[in-house]
Amino acid sequence: MSRKNNYNKNYNKYYIGVFDITSKGSGYIKTNNFKEDIFIPAHKTFKSLHGDEVQFYVHKRKKNNKLQGEIIKIIKREKKEYVGIIQINKNYAFVVPDNKKMPFDIYIPFNKINKAKEGEKVLVKLDGWPPKAECPNGEILKVLGQPGEHKTEINAILADYGLPHNFTKEVLDYANNLDTSISKKEVEKRKDMRPILTFTIDPRDAKDFDDALSFEIKKDGNYEIGIHIADVSHYLKEETILDKEAYSRATSVYLVDRVVPMLPEILSNKACSLRPFEDKYTFSAIFSMNEKGDVEKEWFGRTVINSNARFSYEEAQHLIENKTNIIPKKISLSNSEYKTSIKIKEAILKLNEISKKLRQKRMNNGAISFDKKEVKFKLNKENFPEKVYFKTSKEANKLIEEFMLLANKKVAEFISKKTPKKTFIYRTHDKPDTQKLENLQRIISQFGHKIDLKNKEKTNKSLNKLLNKIEGRKEKNLIDTLIIRSMSKAEYSTKNIGHYGLSFQSYSHFTSPIRRYPDVMTHRLLQNYLDGESSKNATTFEENCKHSSHMENIATKAERESIKYMQIKYMKNQKKDFFSGIISGVTEWGIYVEITENKCEGMVRIRDIKDDYYSFNNETHALVGEKNKKKYQLGDQVQVKVKKADLIKRQLDFILN
Repeated sequence: MSRKNNYNKNYNKYYIGVFDITSKGSGYIKTNNFKEDIFIPAHKTFKSLHGDEVQFYVHKRKKNNKLQGEIIKIIKREKKEYVGIIQINKNYAFVVPDNKKMPFDIYIPFNKINKAKEGEKVLVKLDGWPPKAECPNGEILKVLGQPGEHKTEINAILADYGLPHNFTKEVLDYANNLDTSISKKEVEKRKDMRPILTFTIDPRDAKDFDDALSFEIKKDGNYEIGIHIADVSHYLKEETILDKEAYSRATSVYLVDRVVPMLPEILSNKACSLRPFEDKYTFSAIFSMNEKGDVEKEWFGRTVINSNARFSYEEAQHLIENKTNIIPKKISLSNSEYKTSIKIKEAILKLNEISKKLRQKRMNNGAISFDKKEVKFKLNKENFPEKVYFKTSKEANKLIEEFMLLANKKVAEFISKKTPKKTFIYRTHDKPDTQKLENLQRIISQFGHKIDLKNKEKTNKSLNKLLNKIEGRKEKNLIDTLIIRSMSKAEYSTKNIGHYGLSFQSYSHFTSPIRRYPDVMTHRLLQNYLDGESSKNATTFEENCKHSSHMENIATKAERESIKYMQIKYMKNQKKDFFSGIISGVTEWGIYVEITENKCEGMVRIRDIKDDYYSFNNETHALVGEKNKKKYQLGDQVQVKVKKADLIKRQLDFILN
């Protein structure tokens, strides 16, 4: 490779980073070694692909003194399998990847087509990249079906993110042969909570119930409140084939039309599901709390419970709002009116009172109050979206949330205070990057808002004030999104740096072991320390944390992808109507618009705005007309109509009214 004299060569040191590719094949590397991202020209990428961990040198260009890099080694390929559409010629084929971060077609020799037919959507595995070849070689692993069909597209999302469709026969056989009976010998080892009033509150369509609340008024006037979590670790023994599979998955994945569970149904929906009127093994956090919501005593350990009732959020909300024990037919899980006991009604009302006090304390301590709308779909039998609606969080939801937060916080505090220090799994959330907050400040100032960036302690309260101020305004959802983007990502770690968003010095995930592997690890470690065992190897658990965070990130992306697909599917039949929307993004090639009534987001391309010639102003994040000086900027309300809804490319194009 020729190196001309326009570089100030410095080959004495190399660095390691992750490559972020562009559609042109060039890219950037983010690394802690430099304040700025390092630009990598397309001819100096060493055939690296998006997400690859690479080794690189850095040069300083004489022309502008800016840093530029050259990749010299691929340490680890992030991704080896891609989904795309196959194009077949006489003796060979190419797969055009769906992934926008894969700018190269993949060459397929004819003997590795694996019976795929022209135009089918396939899963392809990279099979080397010859030195002089313009694109990598590959082999077809699986034919997914015809592009645009529901089954094909959902399976393509799973395949593209490397997520499993099913459990292997070996894993299912192991799970189905577990002893899931409740034995007298095991019960004797546990705190027996079966006589105490206990119930679950979950979504109406929930199949697994991994948390329950118990409530008892004690002689001293305090309330004994138990947060009881399915004892998954009782069944999930370390190093078994089932445990290895659960660790590999690390999380359940919630696509629009299905759940890809972390655990087989025998555990997730049966043995570990806290169904009413059944004895169940649980791991519990039990608190003695006063009227103010202060915890005066705490106890952690293994228990056995028997839930007295199951409520949906809608049923519990009805009890809270109407102070009644009568559940009407229209919201009843049993589809008929029924009465719950006065005792349960009073318990739910008191728990709601205490949860409000817990929430107020969090807010006073600087917790950030995100209440972002969650998109849901009503699907028919053919998985077609008939309706788009928003999931709203009411008092019943917040009641459960507060007690789960309390358990997670108190478990983490209990371990973090131990001496000598114990290895544990923390759910951490770092402080936001100063530059991101400054960018946020610049954008929200266009709407007449501001946040306090001078005093870090006041920034949280300032953000909460902003969130309250924009309630009901047109820019609410946009600013909610921008604030979330300015935050660091929450992660799992053995290093306890606290949780910025919740304003907790210590926080863990203890309450969802059916669907999150870190919670299983938390249960195991907590029990080890309750048994007086010494601290576990921090290096091993830190690796486990990194894997769990990585898989959580993949699951989140897959879930978003399935929502995007379903939104486009819904909008495909809405081409006749105009919709009100908010400009959610502005780029040099057009504006992104989010429809207010259903949160479907699409693009109005700059070439489709016909009344003037528009150019992008980077300072104001706006498209500005050359003649009429008209502006399209973040937060503006516009009327749009669907121009094209492409299910295969998962693109939604709008035109302005």
